[in-house]
Amino acid sequence: MSDGTVSRRTFLGTTTAAGVSATLSRSATAASGSANERLQIGFIGPGRRGFGAHVRSLVKLHKLGAPIDLVAVNDVYTVHRDRAVDYIEKQTGKRPETFADYRDMLASGKVDAVCIGTPDHWHAKQTIDALQAGLHVYCEKPITHTVAEAMDVVREWKKSGQVLQVGVQSSSSPIWDRARALIDSGRLGKVVQFQTEYFRNSKYGMSRHNEISAQMTPQTIDWRQWLGVDEGLAPEMPFDRAVFGQWRCYWPFSRGMAGDLFVHRVTGMLKATGLRFPGRVVGGGGIFLEYDDRDVPDVNSLIADFHEGVQGVVSSTMVSEELKLDHVIRGHHGSLRFEKMSYGNGPQAAFEFVPERPQVTLNSELKPERIEETTEHDFNVMHFANFLDAVRENRPDMVNNDPVLGAAAVMIVNLAVRSYREGKVYHVDRDGQISDGDSSWADRWEQMSKERAVPRHVPGWQAGDAGSVLHPPAYQKLAGPWIDGNPPEGT
Repeated sequence: MSDGTVSRRTFLGTTTAAGVSATLSRSATAASGSANERLQIGFIGPGRRGFGAHVRSLVKLHKLGAPIDLVAVNDVYTVHRDRAVDYIEKQTGKRPETFADYRDMLASGKVDAVCIGTPDHWHAKQTIDALQAGLHVYCEKPITHTVAEAMDVVREWKKSGQVLQVGVQSSSSPIWDRARALIDSGRLGKVVQFQTEYFRNSKYGMSRHNEISAQMTPQTIDWRQWLGVDEGLAPEMPFDRAVFGQWRCYWPFSRGMAGDLFVHRVTGMLKATGLRFPGRVVGGGGIFLEYDDRDVPDVNSLIADFHEGVQGVVSSTMVSEELKLDHVIRGHHGSLRFEKMSYGNGPQAAFEFVPERPQVTLNSELKPERIEETTEHDFNVMHFANFLDAVRENRPDMVNNDPVLGAAAVMIVNLAVRSYREGKVYHVDRDGQISDGDSSWADRWEQMSKERAVPRHVPGWQAGDAGSVLHPPAYQKLAGPWIDGNPPEGT
């Protein structure tokens, strides 16, 4: 509100002893003010992730004294809906209201913020509907199912003035900011590449570990609403427990491991480097083992090249796990190797700085170093605490995974999936316009080489030409075209 009046929409939260801080370093006391000073939160789709990460985390924050009330639940599956309602009532002493359609919740005037944990194909519509209703939004990753939807969400978010957090929980670890500071200072020199992975293996197959049950029937599930047929989100199809419970295996609802798991990895790397939208993306893979009616690959890789002169590589399988790739950001003078726990549930995260040999860096003072960060609570709780802080301060820019970062991750993984499925290489210009591949990407770098251009750097770079200059041997003076019969060393 323009006059600064305390309201449920702005959630100033001034009545707690310590507030909900991003570190939760102190236990907040229970709020003692009016209902208008407490954030009223509703849940859309508290199923597996929506219950385990959303409901449980906010219940924990409620118990720590955050001035929030968990007041509404919508789920098209009555079993998931009732489980969430019963758990919230048992843990908080207040029974939330249920809604058969999330739009009725948004229109009820009873919530200030919503947490979205539905399948990916619903994310964009539900997020935009909530923003247009004047609500703050926490949406599980990926922020959307398609690139176009991601751009729509970013535009709507900017217009709304509301807080929108994307649910890549590990992005609330301080480790990425520590890495970013090291990179921007020039310690790594010119950054040239990142690589990361997400390997899994199971006797059941990818996403088949998500149990389906006899309770899943057309009587307990509003199948048409789940599909989103009337909204044009998915085609009409016969009821199928596997499609409902293991939807990440099917294109209408998911991008497979790319939309689910690659988004986690890519988000961390983008946050650490400051990179966002790619310049060129290609993807590959296939269904090499899991012939079980799935659509999505069980082996998948992508290469994303950036205008800043950095390449990103993500390579994974869902059918082999024991020997993984390292999570690395590489520079001319050194690299960062992230420990796997940096992408986990926390509270610890760490990376090593590994310098290149002094014969390359001409700096014998660069030494290996290990940097660790520990948060007060697990990353799920910290990510929600960050969301609540941003709402309380009325600062959409305060979230640790904003919609622009979320949209960049979606663009990278979605273009890789399109490349795999369509056999194309995709280019993205500086304005975000996407086109099929041609020779212009390679042509640009070759032209820069001919012109002896200065290397490009990641956003936020503050180190001038540190680690970005080569020292050619003396004999290199002999290189170059002869002009009028004269050698280059004589000109």
